[in-house]
Amino acid sequence: MNASGNTAGFGSTPSLTQASLMDMGREFSMQYRDELMENMMMSREEMESKSLHDDGGGGGSEEEEQGHGLQQQRPRKHYHRHTQHQIQELENFFKECPHPDDKQRKELSRELGLEPLQIKFWFQNKRTQMKNQQEKHENAHLRSENDKLRAENMRYKEALANASCPNCGGPASLGEMSFDEHHLRIENSRLREEIDRISAIAAKYVGKSATSRPMLSPPLSGRSSLDLGTGIDNLFGGEGELLKSISSYMDIEKPMLVELAVAAMEELVRMAQLGEPLWAVGIDGFTETLNEEEYARIFPRGIAPKSPGMKSEATRATAAVIMNHVNLVEMLMDVNQWSNIFSDIVSRAITLEVLSTGVAGNFDGALQLMSAEFQLPSPLVPTRESLFARYCKRHADGSWAVVDASLESLRPASVLRCRRRPSGCIIQEMANGYSKVTWVEHAEVDDRSVHEMYKPLVSSGLAFGAKRWTGTLDRQSERLASVMASNVPSREITVTTSAEGRKSMLKLAERMAKSFCGGVSASTAHQWTTLSGSGAEDVRVMTRKSVDDPGRPPGILLNAAKSFWLPVMPKTVFDFLRDESSRNVWDILSNGGVVQEMAHIVNGRDHGNCVSLLRVNSVNSNQSNMLILQESCTDAVVSYVIYAPVDVVAMNVVFNGGDPDYVALLPSGFVILPDGPSSIQGTAAAAPPHEAGSLVTVAFEILVDSVPTAKISLGSVATVNSLIACTVERIKAALIGESVQ
Repeated sequence: MNASGNTAGFGSTPSLTQASLMDMGREFSMQYRDELMENMMMSREEMESKSLHDDGGGGGSEEEEQGHGLQQQRPRKHYHRHTQHQIQELENFFKECPHPDDKQRKELSRELGLEPLQIKFWFQNKRTQMKNQQEKHENAHLRSENDKLRAENMRYKEALANASCPNCGGPASLGEMSFDEHHLRIENSRLREEIDRISAIAAKYVGKSATSRPMLSPPLSGRSSLDLGTGIDNLFGGEGELLKSISSYMDIEKPMLVELAVAAMEELVRMAQLGEPLWAVGIDGFTETLNEEEYARIFPRGIAPKSPGMKSEATRATAAVIMNHVNLVEMLMDVNQWSNIFSDIVSRAITLEVLSTGVAGNFDGALQLMSAEFQLPSPLVPTRESLFARYCKRHADGSWAVVDASLESLRPASVLRCRRRPSGCIIQEMANGYSKVTWVEHAEVDDRSVHEMYKPLVSSGLAFGAKRWTGTLDRQSERLASVMASNVPSREITVTTSAEGRKSMLKLAERMAKSFCGGVSASTAHQWTTLSGSGAEDVRVMTRKSVDDPGRPPGILLNAAKSFWLPVMPKTVFDFLRDESSRNVWDILSNGGVVQEMAHIVNGRDHGNCVSLLRVNSVNSNQSNMLILQESCTDAVVSYVIYAPVDVVAMNVVFNGGDPDYVALLPSGFVILPDGPSSIQGTAAAAPPHEAGSLVTVAFEILVDSVPTAKISLGSVATVNSLIACTVERIKAALIGESVQ
């Protein structure tokens, strides 16, 4: 596809023809399904045949030969032993290339006097042996960590049982939230996660179900409410047993998973290419929404019947991003890269099982079993959890497709709050390193737990829909491009000319932004404990202990967040909050001082996307020359202004290209979202002024005590509540003229 063709096609549906769609359907139902099944479901006879040639995995020993000799009804099997020279040459080649192709295998067979099939089986067995050794090492390490956690857990339980009231000396009241209690919740959650991880690895290693093993912790029915935290038992409506027995589950359901993945891919491709009447363009002129009646007509059976009482959210969006299509596919198939790029959407993600790695050294045909939790940065919107199979395929026209097929349809669920129908993206190569991405996001959800303030945004599909995914991908691809850029834009202001110093500062800001999003949402994936009875009903207060985290100062931390509505367009709010000249209007920490920008690093096309280093020249001598690291970024749906006080000495290390991971940060800031489709950037002119507004979330993270063993006081909670209230009042006074109380 040439550059002109891609440019002309941008903003419309992907340039796939109806004929190519039919070819793809036949291709899915025949070739790729069989190919995937062959890669995944190897018969016992094939495994025995391979063992005949296995020297790296230990096959063909004298004991095994004697054991086979006892079975008189079977003929004796003849084992081929490689020479020491052959094994050494194979070992040396394995270190350089563990996955040789056909040409390399043939060359090795000529050099060593072996059959190409023998070479192939030797490398397969060697890879299996290396994998098993790695899993055994990880298993031993996890068991050691588990023992440590259990011992520490018992110490805290004993401390909690002997806790006394600091005022009267009597037994502590249940209403008094001591830090021991909060720490116990966190430790119990971490302990359960470690136990389940060990069980899953052990089950995979020995080939048995993890549920048949002795329990390493008390049964769930015997636990108190304090035990219920972020552990695996809370995943997918409390059905943690599903993940504990995932190895056994996958052995049974592999054929069905393959069928599901192939069907999901076919549906995604069709939904990505079809236009009206299946899709209707939204009021923003870019996002497309699904015609449910037309969808039911085109996909009469679908992947699963529609769940009663659930609301449908289906959107489609297209974007051109500064990322090579090969790198983009790799990013989507690597759970760590995927969760980092979409850190404000994906609060937790893990690959549970790799069913197929693909063919020809890439991800063509790759199939993975994954779980993830999706978030909107606000304490008023619950997260969405999903268990799904991710399937990647390269099509005949050179485009790639990555689809998520939800597995809720394969198992009964007593409580189903969210089910993602086939969702994912089509990736097409463009000129100059760009890629055209067509994203489809389709889900059925129970939104009764969403706060009324956020329901218009969520029901419109903007909160978790395709436009937010493409907007985040576009913004993050620009960020990556700026990190890798060798030339510094002329509009940048830097305190250092070092390219390494610039990269270190951008990396530090990235960690700050990721940490901020982890503390704002309602996710249970992060080590925060919510305080009840904090004194302000509209403020969510959480706490945690920081001990060995180099990215945070040691001590007791509090995180407070509040969401509120403003009758002002999101862009106006974003420009006001990121402007250093107006910072002293709302920022209490600046104490009315003058804020000066010392450094300004461009982070994208929009002039609001940047990382800044600010200096506060305060009249208060205790705050003289305080430095603030700030990142501001905006895309088609959401905007952020995130900042943290930084130490001058630590920033000098960053400027010189030092490791930014050891700079302690306490991130605070704002999340700015439209209150509905009419408030999206570019649609303001079509909406009446009284109908356009912003949903703003403000969050502060503060250190209340530098002693990790200290207890949280009511005074600390009251202080952070007052800080939130005062900041909100000042912002309202500046933007809509409300008087400060």
